[in-house]
Amino acid sequence: MATEFEHQEMLIVTGMSGAGRSTVGNALEDLGWYVVDNLPPQMLRPLVELVERAGASLPRIAAVVDIRGRDFFPELREIIQALRRGVNVRVVFLDATDAVLVRRFEAVRRPHPLQGTGTLLDGIGAERSRLAELREAADLVVDTSELNIHQLANLITETFAEAGRAGVQVTLLSFGFKYGLPTDADLVADARFLPNPFWVSELRSLTGEDPAVSEFVLAQEGAREFISAYVTALKPVLAGYQRENKGHATIAVGCTGGKHRSVAVVRELAERLADVPGIAVSLRHRDLGRE
Repeated sequence: MATEFEHQEMLIVTGMSGAGRSTVGNALEDLGWYVVDNLPPQMLRPLVELVERAGASLPRIAAVVDIRGRDFFPELREIIQALRRGVNVRVVFLDATDAVLVRRFEAVRRPHPLQGTGTLLDGIGAERSRLAELREAADLVVDTSELNIHQLANLITETFAEAGRAGVQVTLLSFGFKYGLPTDADLVADARFLPNPFWVSELRSLTGEDPAVSEFVLAQEGAREFISAYVTALKPVLAGYQRENKGHATIAVGCTGGKHRSVAVVRELAERLADVPGIAVSLRHRDLGRE
C-alpha cells in the first residue's frame, strides 16, 4: 500500500555559481514549493525527516545546494544516492558558458566563491571540475546562457507547475545550429535536410509559428515521414525514461537559424506527442527573434 510520504517530492537545485539558482528557487516558491536555500548536504537527511513528519502539509520541497557548502559539498552525490532509496528525489543542474558566467560576476562585482587569489575563470574552472560528476548524474540540466531571469523563471514554471501529473516532462526545443548546440539537450535532431523558407521571399520575414511557413515546411518531401518516424522512435525512449525515473527530457530540433524549419517541426512534434500516455509537452524556441 502506498504511503502518503511516497507521493511527496524533493527537488535538489544545484549547479554553477551565477547560473541562476536564486531565480529558480524564487520561481519554485511561487509555485508553492517549500524552498530551503544554501543547505549543507548533511542537512538533507534531517530535511527529509521533516518532510516525512509534515506529511501532506509539505508535499513538495526544494533544497538549493551549491559550492557554498564548501567542505560539505563533495558528499552531495553520495547523499543523493542514499536518499533515492526511499524518497522521490530529483536533481536540477543549472549551467552556463564560462563567458556568460564571467559577465554575470563582473556585472554584480563579486568574486567567484572558489576564485581565491586567481581570476574569475580560475574559480569557474575549479567549480566546473568539482561538479562534473554531479552534472552527469542530474535528472535535468538547464543551460541558462541565453535566458534572462524572466525567461528562466517561466521555464521553471512550465516545467514544474504540473510536476507529478506525468511520468516525463518533455521540452521540445527549436534552435539554430549557427548559434551552437544546446548543451542541455538529451536528444538532438537536424531539420536542415528540408528546403529553407529563408530563400522564399514571401516567407523570409515570417517564422515557423506562421501557418504559411509551417505548411511550406511540412509539405516538403520527407518532412512528415521524418516526423512520423521520429515520434515512433521517441515512444520507447520516453517509456524507458519513465521506467528509469528520469522525470524530464529536452528534445532539440535544429535548423540553420532556428527561425523557420526547426520551429515548424517541433510544433508538429508537440501535436503528435501530446496524446502519448505519461508525458507532458512544452515548447521552447531558443533562437527565435535573434535575427
